[in-house]
Amino acid sequence: MKENSQLNSSFQLILSITEKLIEEKGCRKTTMQDIIDRTGLSKGAIYHYVTGKDELFGLILKARIGQVDTKFLEVVSQKETIGINDPLKVVASGVAKHSTEQDVTTKIFIYLLSRVDNQKVEEILKDVYLHSLATSTKWIKVGQEEGAIPLSVDAEKMANLFLTFMYGLRVQNTMNKENSKINMSDIFEMMFRTLQ
Repeated sequence: MKENSQLNSSFQLILSITEKLIEEKGCRKTTMQDIIDRTGLSKGAIYHYVTGKDELFGLILKARIGQVDTKFLEVVSQKETIGINDPLKVVASGVAKHSTEQDVTTKIFIYLLSRVDNQKVEEILKDVYLHSLATSTKWIKVGQEEGAIPLSVDAEKMANLFLTFMYGLRVQNTMNKENSKINMSDIFEMMFRTLQ
């Protein structure tokens, strides 16, 4: 058990340091050597988790989805949570936060998208997409099980549409830095109306 928690803390350190390096240097200039130097972990310890920085970047995207999922499930499990509003606010807040041009996940997404002609990067993006789709579909199904979302809503199709919106928002915010007018309230309202 102790070994497992040490592995987990090392992995979390790698993710955290990598995010900081991306904020400082950007995705292209962040190297595996930077990550090794900054974490103080050996090359073998880093490569125990990943084969390279692209895979590590994909894991950061998945970890962020996991953070939103954890918050979503916490809100859903609270006895006082009734209906769709509070859980949907968690999702909308996550989308708004992680879709800004300054957010590390947007930087990673745009970087990986620019390298999609590399087969390994294409596989990483597909894995992130499928993970996001499964998580989003689960959220909608939880809403349906709770009676907050009509059963007539096709959960996977709706999750697919939400991901299309989220990825499009990331691109828009990257291209139109000064003029982004879509905020958490707008995202919540769009999702709420679509799920009714």
